[in-house]
Amino acid sequence: MDAEKWIPPANPVNGTPRNGGARLQVVISTLYGDTRAVTVPGTGGRPGTADDNRWMGEALALARGAGAGGEVPVGAVIVRQGVAVAGAANAMRTAGALAHAEMRAMADAMRAGAASRLEGCTLYVTLEPCAMCAGAIVLARLDRVVFGAWDDKAGMAGSLGDLLRHPRLNHAPEVLAGVRAEESAALLRDFFSARR
Repeated sequence: MDAEKWIPPANPVNGTPRNGGARLQVVISTLYGDTRAVTVPGTGGRPGTADDNRWMGEALALARGAGAGGEVPVGAVIVRQGVAVAGAANAMRTAGALAHAEMRAMADAMRAGAASRLEGCTLYVTLEPCAMCAGAIVLARLDRVVFGAWDDKAGMAGSLGDLLRHPRLNHAPEVLAGVRAEESAALLRDFFSARR
């Protein structure tokens, strides 16, 4: 994969890079055990801020709970102005194919705020969003998406395509990949190895 695709797109208004041009090179583990170097925005020589790592920890806790209940261990938390407004885990086994963690968290956040959009919010999710979730993220107008593990089979934030930052769509959230990636990928690897 070309690491250059991970440089945030330029601001269409003034041409400057998003995130003030801050970038770093990191090597992260993917869900399937390989590693890759990617360029992502961030600070301090590692992806994400202390807050990003804290909120991803909350998403990981939800993912662990889902795994313990027999669901694929993916968790998501939505944060607005430093406060969690919603959190959810995968519930596809019990609630159907649309019950991905991101979809459930977005629906809960919209209900909690009585709003049809999630502007001003950040989504923290332990696995790269799929096409369905990426489309919903764009339509909900989340400001930012932070994810842990890459999903080479279904990920649409760079693995298979990049729906989140597609130039023809009317909204493109900031995307930060690889926050607590190894923990996120390990949960999934362990879950699926136990079932083989």
